[in-house]
Amino acid sequence: MPTVLITGANRGLGLEFTKQYAEAGWQVLACCRKPESSEELLQLAMQFKEHISVHQLDVGDFHQVDHLAASLADKPIDVLLNNAGIYPDSPNQVFSEADYAAWIEAFRINSVAPFKVAQAFTPHLQQGTLKKLVNMTSKMGSIADNTSGGSYIYRSSKTALNMISKSLSIELAKDGITTLLLHPGWVLTDMGGPNALINTEQSISGLRKVIDQASLADAGKFYAYDGQEIPW
Repeated sequence: MPTVLITGANRGLGLEFTKQYAEAGWQVLACCRKPESSEELLQLAMQFKEHISVHQLDVGDFHQVDHLAASLADKPIDVLLNNAGIYPDSPNQVFSEADYAAWIEAFRINSVAPFKVAQAFTPHLQQGTLKKLVNMTSKMGSIADNTSGGSYIYRSSKTALNMISKSLSIELAKDGITTLLLHPGWVLTDMGGPNALINTEQSISGLRKVIDQASLADAGKFYAYDGQEIPW
């Protein structure tokens, strides 16, 4: 059976990814910061005992990333799904009151951490059959699509991830690894809020289809959950 590693698997998009891949018969390496308090994920793992294993992983702790990669050294991974992220912008954020500490933390978690995870688990992808590296980004990281301004912290952290992913797509193509950037849509999650337009099931069903259909020719491209390509 194919194997997927998912970061931030304890809630929202990550939890739905875990559920749908397990239902499809995949082996899921579900990673999160605090497994002991991730009740929904643990219940799901009990439901799909043969398909889901839960692993502690704080993507911001790079030593922990290396430790998990080492503990799974002989495990081929078909899809590496960098899903964990934060949205530190205040709803009332204004130009004159930037929170620089929060900004640096956003870059560490949303931009640098996915690179570190990719770096640590590339050997596992090389052993896999499908060889797909998926970085969850956002349309808010698109420069061309930015017509409203604001959200400086989140936007810039995702734009940085986009550039990192583009470079990874070029470097890793020699190993047959397809690097994708995916926008989940505006989703009803803790991060997306109550006014979002689609639910997690709709988003993840669409994203899985994009991942399934992607080939090396799509490496470095930026897609929405409905398969539409997003401008940089």
